[in-house]
Amino acid sequence: MSKNDTSPFRLTDMALALVLLTRLPLPHLPSSAFARQAQSAWAFPLAGLAIAGPACLIGWLALSLGLPAMIAAGLILTVQIFLTGAMHEDGLADVADGFWGGFTRERRLEIMKDSRIGAYGVLALVLSIGLRWAALSSLLALDGAFALVLAVALLSRAAMPLLMATLSNARGSGLSSQVGRPGGVQVAAACGLSAFAALVLTGFVTTLACALALVLTTAALGILAQRKIGGQTGDVLGCTQQSCEISGLLVGLVLLAP
Repeated sequence: MSKNDTSPFRLTDMALALVLLTRLPLPHLPSSAFARQAQSAWAFPLAGLAIAGPACLIGWLALSLGLPAMIAAGLILTVQIFLTGAMHEDGLADVADGFWGGFTRERRLEIMKDSRIGAYGVLALVLSIGLRWAALSSLLALDGAFALVLAVALLSRAAMPLLMATLSNARGSGLSSQVGRPGGVQVAAACGLSAFAALVLTGFVTTLACALALVLTTAALGILAQRKIGGQTGDVLGCTQQSCEISGLLVGLVLLAP
C-alpha cells in the first residue's frame, strides 16, 4: 500500500479504527496501514458496535440470570470502559479540567495534557457515569433497550470524524493531530453508516430524534472548543463521544418510556 494512498475506503480501515478506538486484541497491522488514519474515520461507528455489542451481551446475560437492572447496567458500563481503556472518559475529564481550570488557551492546553485529574474532571466523570448508569438502568426495563444502546454507540462515534473535519487541531501534536482530518467522503460515510444501522435497530422516529440531539451536542461542544482552545484535540473528541452518548440515551429513554 502506498504511503500516499488516498482511496476513500479500504477493508483495513475497519481494523485500524478498532486499533485507534478500542483495546481489543487485534492482529498486528503493517506500518503502512497507519498512513490511512484519517481515511479510516468512516469506520469509527463500527468500533462503537464492537464495544457496545459485547457490553449488551453481558447485560442481557445478567438480566437472564435474574440480576437487577441496576447491576446489569453497571456491567454494561464496565465492559464498555474496559474495551476502550477509558479513553473517552479520560478525554471528558481532561476537557472539564482544562476548559474550566485555565484562563488562557495555553494554560488550558497545558492542563489538558497533565495526567493528574482535578476537581472539574472528577465531577465530570461522576456526573457522566451517573447519568449513563441511571439511563441504562431505566432503559433495561423497557423494550428495545439493547437496540438503542447499540444505535447510540454507533451514532456517538460518527460525531468524532464530524468534529475532526470541522475544526482544526488546536495543539499540533497528540493522537488527533497524528490521525489528521478526514475528508467529506469519510465523514458522510460515517454519518450515513451509523444512521442506517440506527434506523434498522430503532426505527425512524428514534433515529431522527437521537441524531438531532447528537448534532446539537456536537455543535455546542465544537463552538465551546473553538472558543476555549481554538480547535479540537483527542480529548475534545473523547468528550464529544461521551456527551453524545449521554444525549442519545436520555432522548431514547424519553421516547421508549410508556
